[in-house]
Amino acid sequence: MEEYKMAIMVKAIRRESCPAARLIGKKYQGAANWGEWWENDWFTTLEQNPCLPFNGDAYIGGVHIVDGMPERWIGMLFPVNTEVPEGFESVDIEPMEYAVCCLYDQENSSDFYTMDTHNMCLEELKAHDWKRKEDDWCLERYRCPEFTTPDEAGNVILDYAISIEISEE
Repeated sequence: MEEYKMAIMVKAIRRESCPAARLIGKKYQGAANWGEWWENDWFTTLEQNPCLPFNGDAYIGGVHIVDGMPERWIGMLFPVNTEVPEGFESVDIEPMEYAVCCLYDQENSSDFYTMDTHNMCLEELKAHDWKRKEDDWCLERYRCPEFTTPDEAGNVILDYAISIEISEE
């Protein structure tokens, strides 16, 4: 049996600072349901508010640990004082530093969403002497056109942001 080798790669990694933010969207205890977002056109409602520059107009898939269990979100990042539209929920996120791995692979690749890819990004953090902030936010940032328009090789870029500890130097 031939071993499967992932084609996904970390094209770049950078450190970004995100100010205090409000993630407005929907919370999921199990798997996040992107299909219902497209069916209900929920992003159109959220896009009526001014976005946080850190995020731009990108859609967010986020996860953090609450009471020992993963809490998943789909939504967008906004300034903390943004009013939450009816039918949506929010969670406020403190100012944070992120290591952003620019993941590069074929459009519609399932490898963007595997634990192997997450672990590959953690290895990249180690190579830069950055330490993951345990149980804190990991964000999939779906930016246009990087994620929505494939390059000549049919590849797209997904930003995968992992919260990191700030060293007191």
